[in-house]
Amino acid sequence: MDRFEAMRILLAAVDAGSLSAASRQLEIPLPTVSRRVAELEERLGARLLLRGTRTLSLTDAGHAFVAASRRIVEDVAEAERTASGEFHAPQGELVISVPTVMGRTHVVPVVADFLAAYPSIRVRLLFSDRKVSLLEEHIDVALRVGPLADSSMVATRVGLIREVVCASPAYLKRHGTPRVPADLEQHECVTYEGVYVTRNKWEFLAKGKLLTIQVPSRFIVNSADAAFGAALGGVGIARLLSYQIDAPVRSRKLVTLLDDFEPPPLTASLIYPGQRLVPQKLRAFLDFVAPGLRGRLGN
Repeated sequence: MDRFEAMRILLAAVDAGSLSAASRQLEIPLPTVSRRVAELEERLGARLLLRGTRTLSLTDAGHAFVAASRRIVEDVAEAERTASGEFHAPQGELVISVPTVMGRTHVVPVVADFLAAYPSIRVRLLFSDRKVSLLEEHIDVALRVGPLADSSMVATRVGLIREVVCASPAYLKRHGTPRVPADLEQHECVTYEGVYVTRNKWEFLAKGKLLTIQVPSRFIVNSADAAFGAALGGVGIARLLSYQIDAPVRSRKLVTLLDDFEPPPLTASLIYPGQRLVPQKLRAFLDFVAPGLRGRLGN
């Protein structure tokens, strides 16, 4: 039995939450995953996992062994990176997760300049509006908008993003312009079911206090692009992030509303897992891209 492979499979199962999820993640047949874990338990003479119908949990022995295995796997990975020169010269593949619209409009141009400056680095840019797990999905760095819940991540602020209520001039001509947040209850709204926006409850700041308005949802979408398109097409009033509507506001295709009641802005951050040594490819990316994003997003 390859003990290191068995440790790696065990860690994948624990992190993914099940043997079947580890099988899919590692692209190894499920019987092989189950057999490797069983062989490891037999060699140790101790039960490591308690297998339920849908999830698994660790025994006391399992907790101790997983912690030790994780240190071993991380040390081996670090030794491999050091031997390959990853910690001494910016090279290799960098996997980055970004929100869809912000990634397309702001990250891609900055990354293009980064690639030109560092020809030995390859970038895999993943567009997603969900909060991905960097460790489970093997992502080096992610761009996040909003509060950061995971304290194990290192964060670098790159901008402040406003939450903006907007509509097309055509819609406002037909339905009038809301003057205070409560007026939205009489309007047709486009609501976005996404990571940073609650379905139909919009927050505003009135006289120093947060005010929540439940707006009527005439049109519900699950992508920022769709909400943007609906607002632009005159379907209703939408709440979007400021970087999504900069150009149409300048060209007067969209009009911002209730500016005096905007809630505090959201923080845009580059986040990456805390580690003893930061690979040069990641350090080069942070040093190059963070100032570029601050220039585009504003602080």
